[in-house]
Amino acid sequence: MKILVVLPRFPYPLEKGDKLRAYHQIKSLSVNNEVYLFALSHEKVGDEAIQEMRKYCKDICVARLSKFRSLFRVVRNFFTVRSMQIGYWDSARARASYREFEAKTAPDVVYAQMVRVIKYVAYSPYPKVLDFQDALSMNMERRMVKHRSLPYFALHYEFKMLRSAEYNACSIFDALTIISEYDAEAIPQHKNTVIDVVPNGVDFDFFAPLPTPKSYDVVFCGNMQYKPNIDAAKFLVCDIMPIVWRSHPEARVLIAGATPKPSVLKLASDKVVVSGSVSDIRPCYASSKVFVAPMRIGSGLQNKLLEAMSMGIPCVTTSLANVSLQAEVGKDILVGDSAESLASAIVTLLDNQQVAELQTANASLFVRSHFSWQASCSQLEAVLKKAISNHSGHEAVELEE
Repeated sequence: MKILVVLPRFPYPLEKGDKLRAYHQIKSLSVNNEVYLFALSHEKVGDEAIQEMRKYCKDICVARLSKFRSLFRVVRNFFTVRSMQIGYWDSARARASYREFEAKTAPDVVYAQMVRVIKYVAYSPYPKVLDFQDALSMNMERRMVKHRSLPYFALHYEFKMLRSAEYNACSIFDALTIISEYDAEAIPQHKNTVIDVVPNGVDFDFFAPLPTPKSYDVVFCGNMQYKPNIDAAKFLVCDIMPIVWRSHPEARVLIAGATPKPSVLKLASDKVVVSGSVSDIRPCYASSKVFVAPMRIGSGLQNKLLEAMSMGIPCVTTSLANVSLQAEVGKDILVGDSAESLASAIVTLLDNQQVAELQTANASLFVRSHFSWQASCSQLEAVLKKAISNHSGHEAVELEE
């Protein structure tokens, strides 16, 4: 197959979850198919990143977006009752570049990631598949509960616009994919539309146990510009760890991840290290006794949990994160939702080496059985082939964002 992949961000380097998913899917699909990449970017894409993707792509087109114009389109879309996110990634010039690249490529199928790029591919005459990735509207709905007044109004507005875009996608695309069954259930029309679950995977050879000294008791990793990760980091340091410190006053915490916001940097203390961006996240996992992902908002599957499990680090998380992961509580993972229950789970793993080792062994078997990139991308390839065979030439529809 000739597959044209359309992304809202260039998929390398791998500091964001959507980029990680796209990178591994492109890498796997390129084994048996010709892959062409069209990606949007608000930054200049470096030569190293381009060369990395040229290993897997026959041709690459990057459409550079102006941040100023993107912010203008956010405001414009707000006042014209359209999704602000879709506005941020939209550009008439970039859409023209896409149409030219699509015509040049003449793909067998177009594979687009997230509703953010829906305006680029909606009118394509080729078979097309949309990867929701996760339910963005549900993500926005969960963020609403953390805000009041103007932020709440803006988030509620965007929730409604994203919900409408997700609804429209069901009638525009020949096939749809998403990261988990739980996220699929949050998509409008999901009961009347087939949405194939294509989970993420883990590079088991890369994320393997490392013989690293344990410098920390607790670690949390993630992109520290992403609001759900910022909220989780604050929750860990300000609410959970004070309870842990009652019985383990010397316990040290590592907060690792790209571009931490000032509110995350302020969490640093004699017991808390905020590393910022690291070239290799694996030593951060391996240097800690327990990995904690205290997610209270957001959606989708937490790659950080898959990676920590693969590396043999016992994990603690919330039911919100585990609902997509579907790990067996008490066997593969420990789960809590309050600061007290999460702190109790951390203390259990710190105090009981036998429990920690048994959970580690179970978790490793769990991720290897359910989260292989090879198996996941075989599912995706089957979905793309199904879209080609079922393509009925969807008529262009007016996008009501």
